[in-house]
Amino acid sequence: MTSVVGSPTSDSVAERVPLHRWLGVGAVALGTFAMVTSEQLPVGLLTSVSDALGVSEGTAGLMVTVPGLVAAATAPVLPVAIGRLDRHVVLLGLISLMVGANVLSAFAPSFGLLLASRFVIGIAIGGFWALAAGIAVRMVPGEYVPRATAIAFGGATAANVLGVPAGTLLGELTDWRIAFGVLGGLGLLVVVALLALLPPLPATEPVRLRTLAEQFRNPVVRAGVLVTFLLVSGHFAAFTFVSPILRDVAGVDPAVVGPALLGFGIAGIVGNFVTGAAAGRSIRVALIIISVALASVLVLVALVGHSTVTGLGLLLVWGLTFGGIPVGVQTWILRAAPDSTEAASALNTAMFNLAIALGALFGGLIADSLALTAVLWFGAVLSGLAALTVSLTRSPRDV
Repeated sequence: MTSVVGSPTSDSVAERVPLHRWLGVGAVALGTFAMVTSEQLPVGLLTSVSDALGVSEGTAGLMVTVPGLVAAATAPVLPVAIGRLDRHVVLLGLISLMVGANVLSAFAPSFGLLLASRFVIGIAIGGFWALAAGIAVRMVPGEYVPRATAIAFGGATAANVLGVPAGTLLGELTDWRIAFGVLGGLGLLVVVALLALLPPLPATEPVRLRTLAEQFRNPVVRAGVLVTFLLVSGHFAAFTFVSPILRDVAGVDPAVVGPALLGFGIAGIVGNFVTGAAAGRSIRVALIIISVALASVLVLVALVGHSTVTGLGLLLVWGLTFGGIPVGVQTWILRAAPDSTEAASALNTAMFNLAIALGALFGGLIADSLALTAVLWFGAVLSGLAALTVSLTRSPRDV
């Protein structure tokens, strides 16, 4: 595997990286864009689906919980199961699975069948994410791993900018089923991009169950996985219900929710690349700042986000903060495990998706049994615990 070091010090290195390698990283980013859009699209369509299929908003949140749980189970298992299969072929299969699942979502006549389609999407998401970060690492020299990782994860934040808001807007203008169908069409474009731009990627070393277990001996990997759980579950406990929060707490017009999520995503892209740039300095300090900032903004939304202006302004800060989490934690972990990137990435992916699922689940329980704003306080507490975990964790390399 490629060693992960700091940011490049000269543009001359970039000139020696073949263009097709960067295009391959871009194809992976397009795949992450499609996968994250598939996973998070129900956030923007929550009210529409709950009204159309006759379920509560808390129950509709299971559209996020189910694929998250399945992805969490798939992420560590799939790298072991595929052995030495070419990773290019596996990615193509996973994207194709996502296409079929979204088509099924578009035609689901009941909420039960819709959840079944979300189960299938969870398989695709978990497998793709487990492999994506390791593939980005293999596409470029070690000096450019932070940049390649930021690009690959930039597809995830771009999904918040374009995918989820566009899907939400499309669902509002037409029907939520059409939004899922269009997403299936996007998946076909991703298949074409991967076929054209990604080279063969045979396994360098097959991942075994003991390889996964060995990662927990690394203190930074252990802490990184825990931090992923705390930050992501805290975020999604609140963000799964961002549409009703904007509408009912901040008084935002329902027609403005789609554009507001667009602003959230744009801020997220900025946060993604700012954190990627900070990786060459101290990613650990950056993660502490991100964790404290996320806790603070969630508290502020609960306390002062009761008008359209403050609600939308804090939503932008929320997006800026969360945008740095995936690339930040992933870079921290990859630096600590340069010789086991696929195994470490699989564990982090599993925890990331488990956190999405449990965050959405507990957020739904809290929203239904307490109050909508209670999910914000819950997320803030978990984010504060993440800051404490990072601050207490050091390694010999101080990564």
